Amino acid sequence: MVLAIIVVVIVVALVFDYTNGFHDAANAIATSVATRALTPRAALLMAAVMNLVGAFLGTEVASTVGSGIIDPPQGIAGLVVVLAALVGAIIWNLITWWFGMPSSSSHALIGGLVGSALAAAGTVHWEGVLDKVVIPMVLSPVVGFALAGLLMTALLWIFRRAHPQPLSRGFRHAQTISAAAMALGHGLQDAQKTMGVIVLALVVGGYHEGFEVPWWVILLAAGALSAGTYAGGWRIMRTLGRRIIDLDPPRGFAAEVTASAVLYTTAFAFAAPISTTQTITSSILGVGATKRLSAVRWGVAGNIVVAWVLTIPMAALAAAIAFWVLHAVLG
Repeated sequence: MVLAIIVVVIVVALVFDYTNGFHDAANAIATSVATRALTPRAALLMAAVMNLVGAFLGTEVASTVGSGIIDPPQGIAGLVVVLAALVGAIIWNLITWWFGMPSSSSHALIGGLVGSALAAAGTVHWEGVLDKVVIPMVLSPVVGFALAGLLMTALLWIFRRAHPQPLSRGFRHAQTISAAAMALGHGLQDAQKTMGVIVLALVVGGYHEGFEVPWWVILLAAGALSAGTYAGGWRIMRTLGRRIIDLDPPRGFAAEVTASAVLYTTAFAFAAPISTTQTITSSILGVGATKRLSAVRWGVAGNIVVAWVLTIPMAALAAAIAFWVLHAVLG
């Protein structure tokens, strides 16, 4: 029975990873597609490959997700907690994808873990949630916005005498590299979250000791995320690429470089599971604000912020409901 539930948890975790991929595909390529630096299909293929590679670059974030957020009970009860967390995260991902809102799959998963643990009267590491989730959730968009604005201001000054057409053409080529870097950072961050949940299920079920990630878990998580990315999230891509601001190649490049830098820093230096969605969106807002404040469609940005704020509590609520249903069914 325990092994069967572990298999179910792994399958559902990979489904979450897949939804994460198509939900967050826009994070890596929306700016490049919007500026016509890459065609949509070429951009998706590049993002899928770089997501796959990025997933093999580290497991620090996986350890944070697996051991730093909740302590579920051992056995079937703990597996139901993990399964409910994944169901809650998937539900919120699908809702926000349907409405084209670039919410955070990472925070949906964290909210799911917290909600299912609370529903089960389990242990939540609130200090870990604060240090590794809430504080980075607040700081990363602020840092992304500020750094992107500074980088864009520097580029405007450096190329102030350049002719617009050759400049745009050059930055379109540069965006191929910056979009690849962004996709690599997405793979580094987001595949690890699924790895952490699978390892947590294995530990709770008694089939693994410690939180070192087995190679086959890395391979499964990387493959599911990459496949989901290639499927593409066109609704969210339109929001990020066109509805916030009309991007040009230099601004697209600056946004991607900034977001990539934030993703790598938080993963390697702090092992913090930050939101790639929030990072790239805030960077787009930062480069847009250098054009003129009115160039940013602040109403759309406000709707995105509302989705960010709601993600953790709503995913937690969905996971709590899922836990009560699963607990009733499985006893």
